Amino acid sequence: MLQAPGSDDGRSLVDPRRLGASADLVREQGLTDAEVEEIVDLFSALRRWHQTSAAHSEASRRYMQLGENDMRAIRYVMSASRDGAIVTSTMIAEHLGITGPSVTKMLDRLERAGHIRRERHPRDRRSLSIVVTPETRAQATATVGADHARRYAVAASLSSEERRAATKFLSALADLPIVEHAPPEALAG
Repeated sequence: MLQAPGSDDGRSLVDPRRLGASADLVREQGLTDAEVEEIVDLFSALRRWHQTSAAHSEASRRYMQLGENDMRAIRYVMSASRDGAIVTSTMIAEHLGITGPSVTKMLDRLERAGHIRRERHPRDRRSLSIVVTPETRAQATATVGADHARRYAVAASLSSEERRAATKFLSALADLPIVEHAPPEALAG
């Protein structure tokens, strides 16, 4: 059943019957109202997950007093170190997609705050390795690690068939090509 805008938890934002191109698709595919409601439920849940995921990340960053790239860098160093890699600033720059000078500023800030140490690289005397301090490792494990374990438990509670269906759906969404839309003035002319 179609609800009035603003009378739900954001369902109207993902209801294809309210959007021109999607409304045409619903008609073309001959979807029943029940099928459309299932799709709306699915996208509403996905929208809630995006919001909740962002809130979890923000809570962890606030707790650790870190910016988004700072947190991503620390997670990367911790993960790579667990795999036995010796992490350099160049590797962090590549992982984050930022410049060398930006990484240097970030690492200076993280080092001053006690989150990382720069140590002599064991095999390359010209470079330094980046190591997360034990205190920061413990904080990250207590926050991000605990949140990840809770999400993993939810996935583990699904049946194999449910996990495959969720993976198929999310992978299909991720595989959609990025569309560069024309600027609004090009559409008006």
